[in-house]
Amino acid sequence: MTSTVDIANIALNTIGASNIAALDENSKPARIINQRYPSVRDTVFRAHPWNCLINRQELNQETDTPAFGYAYQYPLPTDPYCLRVLEFNNGSMGYPQDNMLSNTGGPVFVIEGRKLITDEGVAKIKYIGRSTDPNDYDANLIDALAARLAFEICYSIVGSSSMVQLTSAMYDSKLSEARFVDGTEGAPQKIEVSDFIESRF
Repeated sequence: MTSTVDIANIALNTIGASNIAALDENSKPARIINQRYPSVRDTVFRAHPWNCLINRQELNQETDTPAFGYAYQYPLPTDPYCLRVLEFNNGSMGYPQDNMLSNTGGPVFVIEGRKLITDEGVAKIKYIGRSTDPNDYDANLIDALAARLAFEICYSIVGSSSMVQLTSAMYDSKLSEARFVDGTEGAPQKIEVSDFIESRF
C-alpha cells in the first residue's frame, strides 16, 4: 500500500533529506510538501493521458446556454475532478484538431472555466481525473510524481542549485520512462482521419 507520505519520503530521500511521519507534522519539510504536493500532483497528471487515471462520463446538459457562439454547455465532472479532457464523443485526443472542426469551421468544443461548450446535444468524454489515492497510480507514475516533487521542494529544503539541476533532469527521465511504458500498454488508439484531411489528398 502506497501513501502520499511514501511519495513525499521518496522525494525527500532523493534530495538527501530525512523522512517525515505525516504531512501535517510540525517540520519544515512537511510544511513545504503539504503546501506544494497538490499542484505538483495535478501538473504531473495533466502531462500525459495516464491509463490509470482515465475516466469516462456522459455530461449533463445545463439549462443555461452560452451567450453566443455555441448552443449548449456542460459542467465538467467533479467526481473524480476533471483535470484534462482527452476525447469528446469518441473524437480525437485533445482539441482543436482538423477532425474536431464544426460545420462552421470552429472547434467542435471548447473548455471555458469549468464548462465544456459545444453545438452537440450529447457530450461524452474521456478525461484525466484527479485521484487522491496513490494506490490507484501506476508504479512509474509514482516515480515521476516523486521526482517532480523532489525538484519542486529541493531548493527550499537543501538550498542547493546543483540539486535543482539534478532533480530537474531526473524528473525529465522518469516522466519519459513513465510515458513510454504507459503508452505501450493495451491496444494502440485509433487515429481518426477527417473528411477535411482526406480531401487534401
